[in-house]
Order: sequence, then C-alpha cells, then structure tokens
Amino acid sequence: MAMKLRLARGGSKKRPFYRIVAADSRMPRDGRYVEKLGTYNPLLAKDDENRVRMDMDRVNYWLGEGAQPSDRVSRFLEAAGVLEKKERKNLKKGEPGKAAKDRAEEKEAKKAAAAEAAAEADAAPADESAE
Repeated sequence: MAMKLRLARGGSKKRPFYRIVAADSRMPRDGRYVEKLGTYNPLLAKDDENRVRMDMDRVNYWLGEGAQPSDRVSRFLEAAGVLEKKERKNLKKGEPGKAAKDRAEEKEAKKAAAAEAAAEADAAPADESAE
C-alpha cells in the first residue's frame, strides 16, 4: 500500500480548513485515511502557532514507514526542520504570456519609430540653418 502524507480539505465554502493525514495514495483527497496527523488553517496569520499543528512523533513514524509527503506537506515539514529543503524551480512562472510579449514588441517598435522621427526632426533644422 503506497502511503502519502497529504491534506484533506474540510471547512465550508470559502472557509478552508485542512487535516494533515496519512492516507493510501489511491483514496480520494477527502476520502478515507489511515490516521490524522495534524491540522492546517490557512485563514490564520502566517506567524500564528495554530496555523500548522502536527504530531511530529507520528509524522516521523510514517516517514520511516516510507510515506511520501505531498508538496505542501513537505513544505510544512521543511519549516519544522524534519526534512531538508529541496531546490524548487518554476522556470515558466516569471515569463510573460504571448499577448504580453506581443504588446512589448509593439511598444518597442513604436519607441524606435519615435526615436527615428525625433532624430530626423533634429537633423533637418540643422541642415537648413547651415545653408
């Protein structure tokens, strides 16, 4: 049985509350789980001690049994000092979309055209005054 440490959502609409659970990876997100290991309340302030609560003894037990934490749970465990931090890369995150790239190209083209026109306008009166 492949075990996962993951979040199971509770709470009402627009008021999320999560249980940190050890569950079989084949079970649905909010479905049957083996053991509740803690809670996560994203509505609390980030520095609030009740935002993330975990039973570390049981978490270490399940990690020792081979349970794989989800990305969010692994971040909680990294903050608690149980796991070492992983290098995460999202290379596409800061890249603008196609429409934004097109707008930037148009803006550069307009700026270049305006600079050319200004250069020609400056050059023309100087030529006339020389004659």
